[in-house]
Amino acid sequence: MVAVKWLGEEDCHHEAVVGGKAAALSRLTRVHPVPHGFAVPALPATMPALPAALPAAICDAYGRLAERCGTAEPRVAVRSSAVDEDGAGASFAGQHDTFLNIRGSEAVVEAVERCVRSAVSAEAIAYRRERGLALDDVRIAVLVQQLVEAEVSAVVFSANPITGSRDEVMINASWGLGESLVGGTVTPDMFVVSKQGLQLTMRELAPKQRMTVMTDSGTAEVDVPDELRDACSLKDDQARAMAELAVRLEDAVGHPVDVECAIARGELFLLQCRPITTLG
Repeated sequence: MVAVKWLGEEDCHHEAVVGGKAAALSRLTRVHPVPHGFAVPALPATMPALPAALPAAICDAYGRLAERCGTAEPRVAVRSSAVDEDGAGASFAGQHDTFLNIRGSEAVVEAVERCVRSAVSAEAIAYRRERGLALDDVRIAVLVQQLVEAEVSAVVFSANPITGSRDEVMINASWGLGESLVGGTVTPDMFVVSKQGLQLTMRELAPKQRMTVMTDSGTAEVDVPDELRDACSLKDDQARAMAELAVRLEDAVGHPVDVECAIARGELFLLQCRPITTLG
């Protein structure tokens, strides 16, 4: 049977095996609050179907993930983790398909297959061509991870991408799951935190119109309730906690980072960590 790789275990730390996204998270799992998950090792994106033994391996892993999550059919996120993804020169943000709120082993297998195929979509190939990346033998791993039922989602930059200052952390935050935020369909609240003493130096609230929420069959983008549109999405201590997480991650990997995180039931979770590719 094909062996999947579990986040936090040594054989899941290698980009050549599980891609940049899963490898980065795996190395951080032991010391940071990363949701449970496993990676399907890299496959040729042009293959007509998953290898014969792989669906059974995915189903078995999903069952073990259920045990770790303490629920029979955990809701999961299924995301790409290309071998050359989340590097210093190419993040692939938004280029490959992501599937949220997937439940049941058969649905997970189908989402993995669709995720693999998305690596050779017209958009993904154009992205590769623009950056001089390989167009043949594109290989992609897939990350299957417990879905955090986020009340607030945020993107945190350990260096300010607007001013270029490496002494500041900038946070964009909004209500619900992170897809509206990452996809640019909501104008988020913005916070700036000084690395020196983690002092909140700026808070700019936005009228947040849209948010992504879970539904019975997946996710949907809906209007933000009136009482939340102009409300601040983060408390000061939550903004400082996100800034502290970003600084610790920057120190751990040795370069400024772009971090996706979420707050659920008052707990902060790390969802993704990749290099900032827009600093001079």
